Amino acid sequence: MPSLVWALEARMKRWIAGILALFNLANGLVMLSAGSLWWSLVPGAADTGPFNPHLAQDVGIAFIAAGLGLAARALWPAWWPAAVAGAAFLAGHGLLHLVMIAGGHDRHAASDLVAVVLPAALALYSALPNQGERHA
Repeated sequence: MPSLVWALEARMKRWIAGILALFNLANGLVMLSAGSLWWSLVPGAADTGPFNPHLAQDVGIAFIAAGLGLAARALWPAWWPAAVAGAAFLAGHGLLHLVMIAGGHDRHAASDLVAVVLPAALALYSALPNQGERHA
């Protein structure tokens, strides 16, 4: 019975990784191609100061890298280390937002919890290997 549970968990992790991969790839591509639009639409981005195209492009590339790592996990389960690398960026980003929320420096706490912190936690969960799983 435990092997059935592990198989279901592995499948669920792949689905989560795939969904997050699509989200992060899309987010990164929008940041690269329409950064000023992204800056104006994302809650809290404009609160940090005027639009900085170089910053948006740099961070967009980080989101694309995270998305590619999670996509690798979704398509080839043994490539979980790639997903861990991608999830590391998302986890650091989520941790930064948690610190800002805890310090009272975040006027968009609810949206940050849903759009930043929760996906980061799910990315880490989906990236980490299952019982008995080894990398390629």
